[in-house]
Amino acid sequence: MIKISPLFWLVALFSIIYVNGVLHVEATHHLFRNLQSLITSDHDDDSSHQPYRTAYHFQPPKNWINGPMRYKGLYHLFYQYNPKGAVWGNIVWAHSVSKDLVNWTPLDIAIYPSQPSDINGCWSGSATIRPGGKPVILYTGINPNNQQVQNLAYPKDLSDPYLKEWVKSPENPLMAPTIANKINASSFRDPTTAWLGRDGHWRVLVGNKRGKIGQALLYRSRDFVKWVKAKHPLHSSNYTGMWECPDFFPVLKKGILGIDTSVNDDNVRHVLKASLDDRKHDYYLIGSYNATKDKFIPDKDFDKNIETVLRYDYGKYYASKTFFDDGNKRRVLLGWVNESSSVADDIKKGWSGIHAIPRVIWLHESGKQLVQWPVVEIEKLRENPVNWHTKVLKGGQLLQVNDITAAQADVEISFEINKTGDAEVLNSWVDPQILCSQKGSSVRSGLGPFGLIVLASKGLQEYTSVFFRIFKYQNENLVLFCSDQSRSSLNKDNDLTTYGTFVDVDPLHEKLSLRSLIDHSVVESFGGDGKACITARVYPTLAINDEAQLYAFNNGTSSVKITSLSAWSMKKAQINGN
Repeated sequence: MIKISPLFWLVALFSIIYVNGVLHVEATHHLFRNLQSLITSDHDDDSSHQPYRTAYHFQPPKNWINGPMRYKGLYHLFYQYNPKGAVWGNIVWAHSVSKDLVNWTPLDIAIYPSQPSDINGCWSGSATIRPGGKPVILYTGINPNNQQVQNLAYPKDLSDPYLKEWVKSPENPLMAPTIANKINASSFRDPTTAWLGRDGHWRVLVGNKRGKIGQALLYRSRDFVKWVKAKHPLHSSNYTGMWECPDFFPVLKKGILGIDTSVNDDNVRHVLKASLDDRKHDYYLIGSYNATKDKFIPDKDFDKNIETVLRYDYGKYYASKTFFDDGNKRRVLLGWVNESSSVADDIKKGWSGIHAIPRVIWLHESGKQLVQWPVVEIEKLRENPVNWHTKVLKGGQLLQVNDITAAQADVEISFEINKTGDAEVLNSWVDPQILCSQKGSSVRSGLGPFGLIVLASKGLQEYTSVFFRIFKYQNENLVLFCSDQSRSSLNKDNDLTTYGTFVDVDPLHEKLSLRSLIDHSVVESFGGDGKACITARVYPTLAINDEAQLYAFNNGTSSVKITSLSAWSMKKAQINGN
């Protein structure tokens, strides 16, 4: 799928199926047979020796990973796994199952290259539940000519809820580049979940580029085997480059419930997501789907300034995938989070890459953006609650949150302000990430920064700050939301980039809410009740395990009110049998 420096990451391979749900799977161009014997479990999981290993985020026991779906009551996570090392390569499709998206049990390897149509690699794809509850997978394979082609696989035994064995279609490949269709054979990958039109045809998208034009090629089929390319893509853009892991799904105009991928009526809008290979971020458009013309019409399209387009997450988050969880009537988003440490450190710690906590996703009541929130199941890991009621946080004040495992926690805090007269004035528009970098948590202004200081060492030699800052711009209040990693570690070999975005909140009439999931080397933060999300990877050298501390802070000159704070220590999830 993604061919960046192979040493840093685990591709996000997401396949969750639940009645027309999704199975996103990935592997690579290396050929492996008899692979199960390569996987070992002799890893050292002692937290004193593995201070950056997460406790409740999915990751393999060792080495390098990547990928979920739901079938017969079980979620299935298929992920890229390198049994030989903590870098990219030697990839197989490992397989774990869960009843709750939190605790995972490993199974045998699911898929590896074995046909001419995938002999040089099994890359990304998606699954669809066909009538009768039959899951099928469309995935990208690399043929002997190193061309990207699309293949079909299906379970050997539909009565097996664990889906341990998959069979590849003898008709593979089902979609391939030809001289006639003029498809770029090196940029033709990542088929989506298929949807069924009222005309009886299945439709699926495949990511592609032509020059710098990114596009979602459209294919149609009546039997899921013989696919015909449409004359025009569902959508394209001149400014984006390759669209990896495209995703296309409906959302209700009103309410937070999810709906099946094939629904298209007056009650829905559609979302088109593209993982832009040139930028390594996930961007999405909201719009309308004309099923008659098979065209997507976005409310706001990509343009030359890509950073004005909405993103799922403004930190480290890529190659994401949604699926419709029919059992819980929700659409769930899965994303991959790569490391910010050096290759040498990845090899030293013996693993690389994690999955973000699954998120429920829906359309905000304004219709302008999506909202995300961690799945409720993660809350079963909460214990030993700490609750604060109203507190005034004066300018320059720092309040420690005690009686909590600060390296493994879930924190929710809300702030209130009653005037914005002291807000700093922006005379011209500045990119929010640049603004967060220029005005980190140590730079004071009238209103902000205020928020949380997490994974902090005693004496604050190391800390990561997640905060708000309020500006005045053209007589409007702007709320900046930042995650500042610049002081997160004394190890300067790490990527210490600061992330940020503006969050659409009226600070005078709405609460400024922040939730952070802290798990040793990852901080997932949700601002404005999930209107903006930032995921960061951090590797402190002092603020590890029991030495980590947690604070609420206000480094602005004006006071702010904490209306509530709730914090929990988080139990360790059962992952990979640990």
